[in-house]
Amino acid sequence: MANGTLDYGDLDALALAALIQKKEVAALELVDESISRCESVNGTINAVITEMFEHARERAKQPLGDGPFAGVPFLMKDFVAEVAGVPFYEGSDFLSGYIPQEDSEIYRRFCRAGLITIGKTNLPEFAIGVTTEPRRFGATHNPWDPNRTPGGSSGGAAAAVAARIVPIAHGNDVGGSIRIPASCCGLVGLKPTRGRTTLGPHYGDVISGYFVEHALTRSVRDAAVMLDVMATPPAIGEPYLAPAPTRPYAEEVGRPSGRLKIGYSTVTPLGDPLDPDCEKAIRETAKLCESLGHEVVEASPQYDALEFWTRYTTVLAIGVAWAVADWARRLDKELKEEYFEPFVWAFTERGRALSAPEYLLALQDVQHHIRHISEFYVDHDLWLTTTLGQPPVELGTLVYRDDPFELRRRMAKFSPYTYIANATGQPAISLPLHWNAQGLPVGLHFTARYGEESTLIRLAAELEQAQPWHSRKPQVCA
Repeated sequence: MANGTLDYGDLDALALAALIQKKEVAALELVDESISRCESVNGTINAVITEMFEHARERAKQPLGDGPFAGVPFLMKDFVAEVAGVPFYEGSDFLSGYIPQEDSEIYRRFCRAGLITIGKTNLPEFAIGVTTEPRRFGATHNPWDPNRTPGGSSGGAAAAVAARIVPIAHGNDVGGSIRIPASCCGLVGLKPTRGRTTLGPHYGDVISGYFVEHALTRSVRDAAVMLDVMATPPAIGEPYLAPAPTRPYAEEVGRPSGRLKIGYSTVTPLGDPLDPDCEKAIRETAKLCESLGHEVVEASPQYDALEFWTRYTTVLAIGVAWAVADWARRLDKELKEEYFEPFVWAFTERGRALSAPEYLLALQDVQHHIRHISEFYVDHDLWLTTTLGQPPVELGTLVYRDDPFELRRRMAKFSPYTYIANATGQPAISLPLHWNAQGLPVGLHFTARYGEESTLIRLAAELEQAQPWHSRKPQVCA
């Protein structure tokens, strides 16, 4: 589908919605285009695991409403957010045969915004991991280099958006699961503040508030408008409520940032060396921010990073054990090791071995370190790092061998920063501001004060204008 000199793959979601509103293209044409693109590249990247093609075509024939994304093709991540009548797996054999009877509130909001879902995307089992290589559906391949990981856990969503199947896709994040694949696939990945988005009706809180919902996008403005869609109005009975924004997030795009104080770091909290491409990306982005009038200094939060990581992963292990127990209860199904991948089962066993007091002590310790981390943001508006410690690595590098601790260490080296904002609840964003000599994307990661997504969006829009990324397309592109 072409519009003048611009192709479907050149346009973000809001631009496509504008074409529909002006009646320059029909929603059904866009849905058919997205389905055609999915069929042409999904055999290579394995991003979409469940097709909803006929559902989407029927939806495109109905009145679209006046939502900001009316008529735009979309993909749902197959995790937490459920779609009634559509098989739901969360990447696990344990859920085989489960078909939801009720839509999640997030999906209802996507529908009210006018998004038309054409399918569901791949993820690691129970979204545990920084790569998307589940036993149940097989590996998703990075469109920039199909031998490399697209990241995880929203790897299928990121690969699909990067490959131009859809302009925007659902993602969620408990330790970096939006931002990691955004970095690997050259996209915008925004993690909202804790309490900004709902997990209803099934859940109020997932893993002590670490888990949040949002999306993978190619433009900052799509990310901002999607946040308005997902956050307004606050759902009834939420366990956390984020501070209300001053204005719609869409209005922050193009609004001056003022002079921000940005601390940057080229040393990971755990002391692992950064890949030289990542260090170069940080320094170049620090100079770019300085050229835009911001104060940029070398500084980072001061806290016991190893203790923080150890206690965070303790909470995460208990969260995995809870997730498995939750599904066993919902499905009235006996837990057996053969249903699960070895790493998930090892995490489950570790979590089940811990007592309730041990869980609360781990939470207490995490929260103690959060106080020290938060002190950094008294004097600094933002913390700048790369999203990852390395460019996307080859598939198979980050999968389980025989030692869960050793894999967790490899994962921490690959993603040394993202989980921090999940624990603190702060908003963070990954921006595609750098590519290395091999043509692989390197995301830059900004973390803001609690509740200040507006600061991130204003700066991200400035950087997008100063150093555009939209013309870059991956090796595998529909």
